[in-house]
Amino acid sequence: DKVYIEGSVNDQKLGKNIIKYNIRKNRIVITKKRIVTVVDTTEPVITLTGDNEVVVCPKKDYVEEGYTAEDTHDGDITKMVEVTTNKGEVEYSVKDESGNRTTVKRKLIREDKTAPELTLEGNETVYVVVNSGYKDPGFKAIDNCDDDITEKVVVEGEVNTGTVGTYTIKYSVTDEEGNTAEKERKVVVQQSYKKVGANYGCGGAGVIYLTFDDGPHPTYTNAILNVLSKYGVKATFFVLGQNANAYQSILKREVNEGHAIGIHTWSHEYNIVYQSSEVFWNEVERTRSLIKSVTGYDSKLIRFPGGVSNTVSRNYSSGIMTRLAAETLDKGYNYFDWNISSGDAGGTTDPSVECNNVTSRLSKSSGNVILMHDIKYHTMNAIECMVQYGKNNGYTFDVLNLNVNCKQNINN
Repeated sequence: DKVYIEGSVNDQKLGKNIIKYNIRKNRIVITKKRIVTVVDTTEPVITLTGDNEVVVCPKKDYVEEGYTAEDTHDGDITKMVEVTTNKGEVEYSVKDESGNRTTVKRKLIREDKTAPELTLEGNETVYVVVNSGYKDPGFKAIDNCDDDITEKVVVEGEVNTGTVGTYTIKYSVTDEEGNTAEKERKVVVQQSYKKVGANYGCGGAGVIYLTFDDGPHPTYTNAILNVLSKYGVKATFFVLGQNANAYQSILKREVNEGHAIGIHTWSHEYNIVYQSSEVFWNEVERTRSLIKSVTGYDSKLIRFPGGVSNTVSRNYSSGIMTRLAAETLDKGYNYFDWNISSGDAGGTTDPSVECNNVTSRLSKSSGNVILMHDIKYHTMNAIECMVQYGKNNGYTFDVLNLNVNCKQNINN
C-alpha cells in the first residue's frame, strides 16, 4: 500500500505506454516499469453501395456502384481500397495502418432477361379521314443492353385510307439475347364531311344571349344565378358533366329557374374529347344522360371545348372539327360559338374591364352571344354590370335554342 504509480495508459492512441511503480525504502526509491502497448486488431469495414449481387449485360463492363471503407482508428480509408474486377465478381480489399485487412466481394451475374422498351410516337389510336393518306407517326426502341435498336423494329400491317374501317399495325423488336417487345396501333379511317358554313347572325337583333361555360361552380354559379333572378334574366349554361355531377343541386336550380342547359362534354380535356368522334360523342351522351336523369331536361345544345374554330384539335385528329360539326347537326343537335367574348378566360381579371369588353361590342342590328365562364370569380362580379347596361339600353335577353345560329369558321 506504500507503492505509488506514475503514468497512465491512453487506449485511444496506438503505441507504447510506460507505467512506473515506485516504493521508498531507507531513502532509496525502488522502481519497476510495465510497458503497455495499445494495438489495433479490429478489421476495417467495407460497405458496398447497391446490392452484393448485380446483373450485368453480357457484353458490357460493370459500372462501379460505389463503396466506402471505415476503420476504428484510421477513420475513413475509402481511398485505400483496392478494387479488382473479373468476369464473375468484383473484389474489394483494404488494409489499415495496423495491417488489418478486410476483403468483400460483389457477384456479377452476366445475363439479360429484360425486353427492350418499345415506344410509339403519337397516339396508339390514330384517326384519319378517308382518302387523306396515312403516315406512321413513328416509333423508338431502346434496350438496356443493346441501347438504341430502333432500326431492328419490324412493322406489320397496312392501312387502306380509301376504305372506311379500323386497321391494326403491329410493331415488334428483339434484342441480341432474344427478348422481344411488341406494340399495336389502331388506325381508324373515318368518313369525310364538308365543312359547315360560318354564321355570325347569332340570334335575334338586339337580343343578348348570356352563356356560361365549364360550370357549375359551388360558389360563383349560385352568385350569378342570384343576379339573374334579381333582374328576371335567363341565360344558357354549357355545363361540364363532371362538374354537373358534383354539384347536382346547382344544376337543378338552373333548370328550375328557367335557364337553358347546354352540353360542354364531360371532361373538357382536349387530348381526350378530340381523339375521335366516338370518344367525343361518348362524353356528350354521358353528360346529356346525367342532365336528364337529374333534372328531366333533355339538352340538344352543344358548345365544343375551345369552340368549333379551335386548332388544338389538330394535335389529336385531323379534320375532326369538320366531322363533329356535321355529325352534330345530323344527330339533331345544334352547336353554338359566340360573337362577343368577355375575356374572362385569360384576357382580364378586372370585372369592370370584363363588363366593358361586353357592353362596348353589343349590337342592336344582330344577336349578341356572349362567351363567359361561371367558374371565374371576376365574372361573378361583372355580370350585374352587363345586365344593368342591357336593361337600361333597350336590349332584351333570351336563352339559346335549336333555331339560333352562331357559328365560327372551322379550322380543322
